[in-house]
Amino acid sequence: MPLTGANRTIVKYGLEKLGKTKRPGLLHLFKQAKLEKEMFTTYDVGFIIAPRLNAAGRIESAMDSLRLLCTNNFARAEELSEKLELTNRERQLLMKSSTEHAKSAISNQQSAIKKLLFIADESYPQGVIGLVAGKLVEEFYRPSIVVSIGETHSKASVRSVSGFNIVEFLRGSFDDFVNIGGHPMAAGFTVETKKLQLLQEKLEQLSEQAVADDMLTRTLKVDCEIPLSVITPELFNTIQQLAPFGMANQEPTFVSRSVVVENMRILGKDGTHLKLVVRDGDKNFDAIAFKMADKASEISIGDAIDLVYTIDENTWLGKTTLQLKVKDLRPS
Repeated sequence: MPLTGANRTIVKYGLEKLGKTKRPGLLHLFKQAKLEKEMFTTYDVGFIIAPRLNAAGRIESAMDSLRLLCTNNFARAEELSEKLELTNRERQLLMKSSTEHAKSAISNQQSAIKKLLFIADESYPQGVIGLVAGKLVEEFYRPSIVVSIGETHSKASVRSVSGFNIVEFLRGSFDDFVNIGGHPMAAGFTVETKKLQLLQEKLEQLSEQAVADDMLTRTLKVDCEIPLSVITPELFNTIQQLAPFGMANQEPTFVSRSVVVENMRILGKDGTHLKLVVRDGDKNFDAIAFKMADKASEISIGDAIDLVYTIDENTWLGKTTLQLKVKDLRPS
């Protein structure tokens, strides 16, 4: 939902209330997620809290999540939060294996990758196919349909790219859905398994004309070009007055050009993140580039680079400093 108008008001005060909750279930959920703060962000809810609550419904039943939110018993809350943590890890493993299978199947196709990705398999759990579709869009930047094949009926989850109304395309291309719903960027449908092959052929064929080439080019909107010298705690605090950020109220994105790489190293259990120290004149900043470790092969210490980022805070050992959260970078 867009974070404007009443939605933004609800989320703003909801986040404040969340930080002051006395509910045993939420307190134990925060503890499991290692969230120790008085003020939450939309990121905390969308990527840390909600996935744990959603995991139960994706794997089995959402009742344990409901019980966790409703209980007043601290011992029961601890038990349920531990169970949800284990369920969320199971969900992560299922999503990872399904995503790797889907990526491999698409990459190994003998023909060129089509404008619309359609991948179906009996092994895909229905609870994670939406997440897998999202990962395919991230990887290949194509509208993506992921299908969990059933004996008589198959369920699909769909994610799109900016500018392509996927639910309108689906409804106008095929009349034999058992049911279908969604919005321009995401949809879901059920279809008879015997009609799955016909559906795939039809959608792939029609998408060649319906999906314009320029829709398949990633774009990154930058709000303003600034030197690092203007980044101060006062600027950060002013930007935070526009929060909470999300759909239709994106966090301001900046670009700084020809900043010098003072240091860099790979971070993360799997070596997927890149940590930089960048300098502009006499001002240095730490910069974190999540899932961009591959960029390390493109730059070296001492290089001048162009950096696209948002301004963030990082707290370590009780000390809070400003850091840059990198969206993209390239040699100047």
